[in-house]
Amino acid sequence: MNSMDEFFDNRNTIKGITHYEIAQATSYLEPIIAISRATYNSIYVIDYFKQGFDYVSDNPLFLCGNTAEEVLAMGYDFYGKHVPAEDLELLLKINTVGFDFYENIPIEERKDHVISYDFRLNAEGGNTILINQKLTPLFLTKEGKIWKALCIISLSSGRSSGNVEIHKKGGNTIYKYDLERNFWKTEEKIILTDREKEILRFSTRGYTINDIAKHIFVSPDTVKFHRKKLFDKLEVANISEAIFCATNNKLI
Repeated sequence: MNSMDEFFDNRNTIKGITHYEIAQATSYLEPIIAISRATYNSIYVIDYFKQGFDYVSDNPLFLCGNTAEEVLAMGYDFYGKHVPAEDLELLLKINTVGFDFYENIPIEERKDHVISYDFRLNAEGGNTILINQKLTPLFLTKEGKIWKALCIISLSSGRSSGNVEIHKKGGNTIYKYDLERNFWKTEEKIILTDREKEILRFSTRGYTINDIAKHIFVSPDTVKFHRKKLFDKLEVANISEAIFCATNNKLI
């Protein structure tokens, strides 16, 4: 088993925090705690200086049967206990390639990026669940190192672990990491047509294909045609997965 210390890359080692940096973080957890009360997602905050967690929400998705306080106390040992060995290796690799990418971003742009990836957790009852984690910097040191990072956990719409992507706020390019050939590749962000967005919005309200057809004044076959294009575009199998994927990726 790997040491949890491997998650804390030497390139992001923080020797100390200045008074200026401490002032940035005064009472910063209050809005995060408020957001955690209003969302179905799990939220936690990493402190790279303390090499542990600053905050863990009490959403059960991420807790694996523990309390939020227990996970907070475990810190990164939580991963060693609740992530299958194969996916733990994956997380360590993502950590390395993520910092490789981050090192090449101008300091002033580093907080504009989000890394997203899927991995399994050992849930209660001997089952595993596939979750998606999005991580973005909250506070940087003056040298541009990540001091604190916000992590948001949701159920994954994928079918396997991996799916490593980096998004930049306002950008149209997605950076995807090829885990087999070990390099970053670029893709254009998925753009939904107005009709596809319309069908998704009606679908989130429980409308059937016939219901949607009546409301947008087209035939059911036309709705089916647009749904098929939507499923292909999002690489999903049904409307539930499409809604989940589009919502999770801020496409609607």
